[in-house]
Amino acid sequence: MLSYGRQSIDKKDINTVIEVLRSNWLTQGPKVIEFENSLSRFTQARYCVAVANGTAALHLAALALGLKPGDEAITTPLTFVATANCIRYCGATVKFADINPTTGLIDTDEIKKHLTPKTKVLIPVHYAGQSCDMATITSLAKKHHLFVIEDAAHALGSKYQGKMVGSCSFSDLTSFSFHPVKTITTGEGGAITTNSYSLYKKLLLLRTHGITNNPQDFVTKSFKKYPWYYEMQTLGFNYRLSDIHAALGLSQMKKLPKFIKRRHEIVSLYRKLFAGDGRFQLIKELSNSKATFHLCPLLIDFSKVSLTKRELFKKLLQKGIKLQVHYLPIHLQPYYQTFGYKLGDFPQSERFYNQVISLPLYYGLTDTQVSSIVTHIKKIIS
Repeated sequence: MLSYGRQSIDKKDINTVIEVLRSNWLTQGPKVIEFENSLSRFTQARYCVAVANGTAALHLAALALGLKPGDEAITTPLTFVATANCIRYCGATVKFADINPTTGLIDTDEIKKHLTPKTKVLIPVHYAGQSCDMATITSLAKKHHLFVIEDAAHALGSKYQGKMVGSCSFSDLTSFSFHPVKTITTGEGGAITTNSYSLYKKLLLLRTHGITNNPQDFVTKSFKKYPWYYEMQTLGFNYRLSDIHAALGLSQMKKLPKFIKRRHEIVSLYRKLFAGDGRFQLIKELSNSKATFHLCPLLIDFSKVSLTKRELFKKLLQKGIKLQVHYLPIHLQPYYQTFGYKLGDFPQSERFYNQVISLPLYYGLTDTQVSSIVTHIKKIIS
């Protein structure tokens, strides 16, 4: 079965994890710190905090910025629900801004329409691995005294204006996901990068129940002399990453350049094979962004072809090709409709959803398989 994404695990990955299983550390040990340092070096950010998953990364980022009830945060409806949910976890209000239909990225002009005195945070999503217009978003944030969290779950290894996504050159914080379908995996896992020492300290505290065992940070100084003492200084969470997961991440990081190279090759081949056929369109690549490509979205105007998206999925599944759709716009989810959102609110996102399918894209996919996928799609739709 050819799925839209999957992990690539080899013997080196397995042996690295086995070494940890035989060591004295399974949870918060040296491998977590090594993995964080590896991510910091790669993204060129000063600090990195590894966490249990990408959702935890978004949640802690929002908490560290002080998002609270009464505040508003703006994001895109074309993303996984976790991007909006992290705002709700903090009790704040979610505001959506529609997308650019050629890229799937949040439209900066739409962001402007939804700014209010209550707006505190902007959360652009680097859809499919391509960076949003961060220069404009940063300019808006500075003008209106807002914070910026980059949701880079799709974008490890991507660049914007020559800078690594995750360097936080255009944001306060950047969140990543290392789910098995991402460019690298830790099994489950995520991370947050930042250049702010104060935010870094907050993230460390929030990651582990709000507890610190560093005597230099104790509020009650008289207990510094007790070696067993620790302090819970705020309400935090158990969002820690284990050494087992971090070891897998470290091994995967060594292969990241070849993973990225192969993804570029596959997307280029898809573009070549679909070129000249007006029924199909891949998302536009921007000149100021070099995407890793977590996804390869293909847009099909189903109103102009002889079958529905559901029928295409069913027929491809019979051929051993399991696609996916990224994403059902969040404002159409039943939970978010309780806040008054409805069909028609964000027409570009809805139109994009109606047309998009995510083509298989992962390191182990061969050129022959890519060609076969395209042939099957064209034959079924003809």
